[in-house]
Amino acid sequence: MSRSVAVPLSCSVVVPVKDDAEELGGLLKALGRQTEPPLEIIVVDNGSSDDSARVAAGAGCRVLHEPVAGIPAAVAAGYDAAVGDLILRCDADSRPRPTWVAAHRRAHATAAQATGGTSVCTRPRVVAVTGPARFRLPAPLDLVTSAMYLGGYVLAVGSALGHPPLFGTTMSLRREWWQDVRDSVSRSADVHDDMDLSFSVLPHQTVRVAWDVAVDMSPRALRWGRPADVRARRAFVTLARAWQRQAPWDRWADRLAHRGLDPRRLGRRRQETERRTSARKTEARRAPHTSSERLR
Repeated sequence: MSRSVAVPLSCSVVVPVKDDAEELGGLLKALGRQTEPPLEIIVVDNGSSDDSARVAAGAGCRVLHEPVAGIPAAVAAGYDAAVGDLILRCDADSRPRPTWVAAHRRAHATAAQATGGTSVCTRPRVVAVTGPARFRLPAPLDLVTSAMYLGGYVLAVGSALGHPPLFGTTMSLRREWWQDVRDSVSRSADVHDDMDLSFSVLPHQTVRVAWDVAVDMSPRALRWGRPADVRARRAFVTLARAWQRQAPWDRWADRLAHRGLDPRRLGRRRQETERRTSARKTEARRAPHTSSERLR
């Protein structure tokens, strides 16, 4: 499926929420200040007992009710309902800049332009865009904690993926890609939805990191105790699920092969080079003995 980059990409914003009316209200105000408004804002209420659904409806959002508990089921329902070319995803505590929607749209458009127009292209196709986030804390604590939190996530998960992982606080994906991978994504509350979706990116596809889609976010993700235990358990379950489908080294091998860097072929070349080098060294060691025998 191809689309000219000259055609503006329509955007649907999907926000999962449960008992987070106050934070949701702040997010919807920020989305209302976008320089390029989205086509729609879909708020998926996941069994709230507060005014979350009422706040969303009052702001003119499409409100969906997902009875299956957990963010994965909620965002999947929102993605399925979205009608935009791009599906933008954020959390209720995200605080996007006024150019956030425009930045996501621009990142996808420029990526399509970079990979389009050729019949053969080894450069991976961008199917999703993500970016950084900064905790709403006093400086310099905001930058330090954000770098440690996100840096650890990117290094740990990215090393298993072979490409940047999606970060649900600010990310976007092509709706046509979601329709291709939706059946492979877990709806279980025991996984991280963004991490799990990242493992659906195929060797000829990739995730683009765009710094201008950055958002601010609540520091509640830094809380220790039970919330931290739940996050760690979800990470373990998500990685274990991905490992069952494909081991990390096989993912890397497939991605390198797509770029013409098959590690198996490179290994054979290295063995051949080592064999030739060893043969030359052996011949060099024999040369002095041959000369001395001639002199005798």
